[in-house]
Amino acid sequence: MALKNPINMGNINQMELQSLREIIGAHQTMASKFDFYSNQCQDPNLKQLFKQSGQDAGTTATNLINSLQ
Repeated sequence: MALKNPINMGNINQMELQSLREIIGAHQTMASKFDFYSNQCQDPNLKQLFKQSGQDAGTTATNLINSLQ
């Protein structure tokens, strides 16, 4: 899912930029943890849930990063 409205860097202050960095970092951490949980899981349904959640978190982080460029 791409962001509908890219972030205009001319309208963002340092506090907002720092908040975005924290949000991006949190989503990258979630992606890593969900991937780890997926690899540890034996139940196929739970494994798929963790895998999809990790992909979603990674996609969100990537979309946020790309919107800042």
